[in-house]
Amino acid sequence: MQKFSWIMFAIVQIAGQQFKVTPGQSLLVNRLQGEVGDTLVFDDVPLVYTDEALQSGQTGKKVKASIQYHTLGKKVIAFKMKRRKGFRKKKGFRAALTCIKIEAID
Repeated sequence: MQKFSWIMFAIVQIAGQQFKVTPGQSLLVNRLQGEVGDTLVFDDVPLVYTDEALQSGQTGKKVKASIQYHTLGKKVIAFKMKRRKGFRKKKGFRAALTCIKIEAID
C-alpha cells in the first residue's frame, strides 16, 4: 500500500462548532467578523492527523483560513397553528454564514 504525504486533516473549533478540515477545503460556518480576503487564524485545534502521527489534546497547531464571501442560508419556516381558534403564526429565519477556505495547517 502506497503512503501519500498529502493526507492531513485537523479538527478545529470555529464559532462554537467543530469541523474536520483539510488544506484547500472550503466550508460554510456561522458569520465571522472580517471582510472578504481577510486571513483568519484559528488556534483551538484539539486534533491533528498527518501521515506520520495523530496528535490530540493541546496540539499547539494553528489553522490559517481566508474569507471567501458572506451569505445567508436557506430560509427555515416556523409555523404555529391552533385548530378551530383562528390562530396562525408564521416566522422565517435565515442564518448568516461565511464561506472560508482553509489555507494551511501549521
